[in-house]
Amino acid sequence: MAQKPGNLIYGLDDRPPLVITFFLAMQHISVIVIGFLFPVIIVREIGGSMHDSVRFVSASMLAGGIAVIIQSLRKGPAGSGFLCPEVCGPSYLAASMLAAKTGGLSLVFGMTLVASLFEGILSKIMRHLRVLFPAEVTGMIVMMVGLTVIKVASKNFFGMGGAETSISLPAFFTGLLTLATMIGLNIWGKGKAKLFCALIGMMVGYILAAFFGIIDFSKLGAEFAVPFFATPFAGHPGWSFNVALIAPFLVAVLCSTLKTVGDLTTCQRINDAKWKRPDMDNISRGILADGCGAFVAGLAGGFGQSTSSSNIGLSIGTGATSRVIAKWIGVILIVLSFFPKSSVVFAIMPQPVLGATLLFALSFMVVAGIQIIMSRMIDGRKTFVVGLSIIFGLSVDIVPGIYSQAPAWLAPVVSSSLAASTIMALILNLLFRLGIAQSATLKLEPGTSFADAVFNFMEQQGGLWGARHEVIHKAASAMSESMEAVIVLNGIETPVEMTARFDEFNLDIAVTYQGTPLVRAQALPSIEDMVDEKKCAEMSMFMVQKYSDRCVIEEKGGSNILKLHFAH
Repeated sequence: MAQKPGNLIYGLDDRPPLVITFFLAMQHISVIVIGFLFPVIIVREIGGSMHDSVRFVSASMLAGGIAVIIQSLRKGPAGSGFLCPEVCGPSYLAASMLAAKTGGLSLVFGMTLVASLFEGILSKIMRHLRVLFPAEVTGMIVMMVGLTVIKVASKNFFGMGGAETSISLPAFFTGLLTLATMIGLNIWGKGKAKLFCALIGMMVGYILAAFFGIIDFSKLGAEFAVPFFATPFAGHPGWSFNVALIAPFLVAVLCSTLKTVGDLTTCQRINDAKWKRPDMDNISRGILADGCGAFVAGLAGGFGQSTSSSNIGLSIGTGATSRVIAKWIGVILIVLSFFPKSSVVFAIMPQPVLGATLLFALSFMVVAGIQIIMSRMIDGRKTFVVGLSIIFGLSVDIVPGIYSQAPAWLAPVVSSSLAASTIMALILNLLFRLGIAQSATLKLEPGTSFADAVFNFMEQQGGLWGARHEVIHKAASAMSESMEAVIVLNGIETPVEMTARFDEFNLDIAVTYQGTPLVRAQALPSIEDMVDEKKCAEMSMFMVQKYSDRCVIEEKGGSNILKLHFAH
């Protein structure tokens, strides 16, 4: 049973007052709307009409609304039960752009349907594939999702869309002041000014664009001449499929799924004061909810859906994680999807405002990827997995045509920087795992300075294994405390052998020696008891039991064995 953390005002099962719930939902929607820029980008890149943009955004609203409700469900095969809003996933942008340029929007929607089926399959097997996606690979993918959008964001920021090859100064100043407003409110703003920094920045951008003449008011009447009410399915272009695009969409699904794993793990941690490790069953249901959102998007003609890290951060900042808020978010988005005029606001967004908003969002995404990478201990192997994968991926964009001679079957991979870096990371991760022993032994001879030896041993092995810092430090501390207890009971002349075994889920330590056996501590010894050496050993064992998730004492073949388990 999860225990509500003290910093939450409205926990998962709480029901905030109606008015507060509505405004909390609107705050989340103010962040979600940034994702509606991706459908607009795709339509603009292929020279589509305003009607295409409006319908694309409306269908994406519908898909996102349904997905966030499914994600909030506690029971059933799909849904993590958390307030974890769904947005137009940036992981789908590169693949969707490729599909749009290859076969139009019908191909985007058809391949999004195919991608949703992939995600449904991944939701069932993800727990068994965790070893293939360590933190450095996951973090690199999250970072590359941001880096791959820089080209599009920068062109819009400088007003270089379409055939333009020179920078537009009015567009540049509009983009710069829009971005400065967002950043300034985010860093120095307080209360709602900070929460709505992106939305306020976009409003400033619209005003500046009007002032500099970037918005053509003569066309606004025609652009807003859309029906007051219309179903998101109206004008649906249908579905088409292309086998050659399976690879980039599979990569997009992998990226989206790995990001969802991180998002749901964060949701688990912020909603449970006693959280220790990811609940993979819960995460699997959450990934399936993600797949349901992508399925609805493909069916309705919207953009692929993915969980939103920014919205999770907003939940932390506001102290409100009630799943009731998620249901309100879903209902509001579904209702808005039937009113096309609400979509026009995003479809007519000026280029520099679009670019500034993207750069604002990408900053968080790139840094989030770096943080995930550095959450594990890094050694030479992982340095090359991350470094070479990024270099290989970016070479696709930096040197256009460099892989033009690649075989046709490889084209979908090397035509996308995100796909190229992800596949490279998976290959290198598997390759560099060769030769890494999953167990290692440290022998402590009499007179050895065990404290330094234990910590150096665990630091080295932790780096090789890519273990989490906190788990390695807890294990090293427990091993040192166990040595203290052994020495107190048997003297400094006792040789001790410590064996560490690791996999992606568990770290197990076996401390083997001969002599007086250790005894589990039943309670914390008092200060007065510490004059007794045996009580000092009991204090050390008390600390060992606190550090470890499981502590077992055995006797085998004349040797005493202390077995410690740490969940990873």
